[in-house]
Amino acid sequence: MNYFQTIRDAAILLALVIIPAVFLRANLRDPSELSWLDRALLQVSGPVQYVAEWTADGVTGVVEDYVYLVDVKSDNDHLRAENDRLKREMRVLRGDAQRVHELESLLGLRERLATETMTARVIAKGISPSFRVVRLAVDQGEHAGLHAGMPVVANEGLVGQIRRVSGRFADVLLTIDPESRVDVVVGESRARGRIEGLGERSRYRCRIQFDRADDQVAVGDEVFTSGLGKKFPSSILIGYVSKIGDQEFGLHQEGEVTPAVDFTRLDEVLILTSGPKDSDAL
Repeated sequence: MNYFQTIRDAAILLALVIIPAVFLRANLRDPSELSWLDRALLQVSGPVQYVAEWTADGVTGVVEDYVYLVDVKSDNDHLRAENDRLKREMRVLRGDAQRVHELESLLGLRERLATETMTARVIAKGISPSFRVVRLAVDQGEHAGLHAGMPVVANEGLVGQIRRVSGRFADVLLTIDPESRVDVVVGESRARGRIEGLGERSRYRCRIQFDRADDQVAVGDEVFTSGLGKKFPSSILIGYVSKIGDQEFGLHQEGEVTPAVDFTRLDEVLILTSGPKDSDAL
């Protein structure tokens, strides 16, 4: 049994060597020297070679397309990751640029105020159900020498004053709080009055009461600190008259003021450290 199997394997091996050699010889010979056997071999090998070449080209095309798609996917994944990284860096840079702009603005404000100040960062905001800021906390406190009553300002205008100091932090009483009261002057007429926060949870508004019923004021007039009582330096913008009401018993004129400061966007503030030192200043 082993003998015949050996003969068979040898014959197959010999055929695998001789047949390709014969076909190759027929294909390489000069056409003018081809014998009838060579022509017969060429007629047989032609279709076989065509099918083999077509199959090889198809397999090669599929493999190349697959490799190309794999490379494209890899490149796309790399580009997507790079794009995400650049977007994150861009957001960070924009945030840094915004903070630098705010600090530069506060520096200019400090120079204009010509008084002792301290920069503080807003670290917490109390938000109403209507998504309005109703309180702020800053990252400066007793260790920095702060105390209740010190004015707090931003580049846009008056924010409020220190309400309470605790350790390394301080709460800020905003101008819109009902406990806040500020003496003011209004517009070109320099009409005097006092504003107090309305404490509304859905909008930023203050009530203003003028000292005289015949004061000439109009909607859009600017409202500034008056400097009376020395709680706040004079000429700090508070906001703009947004409503003028009827006279109360003919003695006073009232209205509403919209703050100039957008409390929602506050990140950095200035604290005027030359403000009042006792809680009665509130």
